[in-house]
Amino acid sequence: MAIEILMPALSPTMEEGTLAKWLVKEGDTVQSGDILAEIETDKATMEFEAVDEGVIGKILIAAGTSGVKVNEAIAVLLEDGEDASAVATAPKPEAKAAAPKAESAPATTPNAAPAAPKAETDRVFASPLARRIASDKGLDLKAISGSGPRGRIVKADVESAVASPVAKAHAPEAAPTPVAAPAVSASNVAKMYEGRSYEEVPLDGMRKTIAARLTEAKQTIPHFYLRREVRLDALMAFRGDLNKKLESRGVKLSVNDFIIKACALALQAVPDANAVWAGDRVLKMKASDVAVAVAIEGGLFTPVLQDAEAKSLSSLSAQMKDLAARARNRKLAPHEYQGGSFAISNLGMMGVENFDAVINPPHGAILAVGAGVKKPVVNAAGEIEVATMMSMTLSVDHRVIDGALGAELLKAIVENLENPMAMLA
Repeated sequence: MAIEILMPALSPTMEEGTLAKWLVKEGDTVQSGDILAEIETDKATMEFEAVDEGVIGKILIAAGTSGVKVNEAIAVLLEDGEDASAVATAPKPEAKAAAPKAESAPATTPNAAPAAPKAETDRVFASPLARRIASDKGLDLKAISGSGPRGRIVKADVESAVASPVAKAHAPEAAPTPVAAPAVSASNVAKMYEGRSYEEVPLDGMRKTIAARLTEAKQTIPHFYLRREVRLDALMAFRGDLNKKLESRGVKLSVNDFIIKACALALQAVPDANAVWAGDRVLKMKASDVAVAVAIEGGLFTPVLQDAEAKSLSSLSAQMKDLAARARNRKLAPHEYQGGSFAISNLGMMGVENFDAVINPPHGAILAVGAGVKKPVVNAAGEIEVATMMSMTLSVDHRVIDGALGAELLKAIVENLENPMAMLA
């Protein structure tokens, strides 16, 4: 029976996307795991993968079409023995006809039917991709119900088996919807500039998402700000010495690498501050998953360095370079830029001396890092000397972290940066 292939939800916040490119054409035979299309979300371009075999009977949405709603039919898949005449009567699928490639988040289809029971046999029917994920996660495929054709286990089933216990344990009630501010009328604004020359730039998906999330953050998060300066002379000398020793390995550490490590260790030293807001509760995290803002054309990403407290400086440096490069090419998978409890925004490398950053929900705090500037300071002996000083501002969610706790966290970050050798102990 012909089955409609639906536009998948490639991230939890995705409502629509752009069907950037078809990699198959009508009449092509596809197997489970074949890439059908490339889809642009508000954050990335991702590959869309078949989970069943058949023939592409009809493509319903042309390549390059934007604003395609999640769960809208984009193509029709014919099973063995069917011809194009079956397209007109194709029913909507009871389960997903396709899913995102391995690096993407699991697609969510609200109309998914209950999983078909597996036959009483020792053989487990599963796609190669599902088998690989199950092996990596240490899961027993016999304990997983398949939602694919004839009870076959597909990628989404394996990922759901991993995620569902945690989701049930911690799923908070939905937060109250904030009262929206009056909408700005484009025509009213345009009237203010009649007779003036300007270029109108339409908002793409990323810009719309950034606007919505920052508006939500400033309207719903009670920000407060803590400011300190950190003396960088010891760190700069230590970094220079390390880079000379690591030169033969092709490793060059940046000041930002030390800041990431300092924040990760500080979150371990002040564990009550390693937390996120979850609507009706606070989730205290065990690991230090630190997000770092990366500017790209038209917006920004905040890729997350998981378990940053346990990684070496060289490992953090290599991972950060990789994430930043793929962020600029919009090739990050959702799990690489979602999550984390704490974020860093460093505009010091652009010459900005100090600024206040907006918290990225559900994070509990974000550290705004300014440029290192040579200044006269009074040393312990009461003498004036020149030192390299860097301004830092910690933006804190008062629902998660109180003033004294935020001050303790910022103090720990400063101590780590002013005693960099201790971070290697």
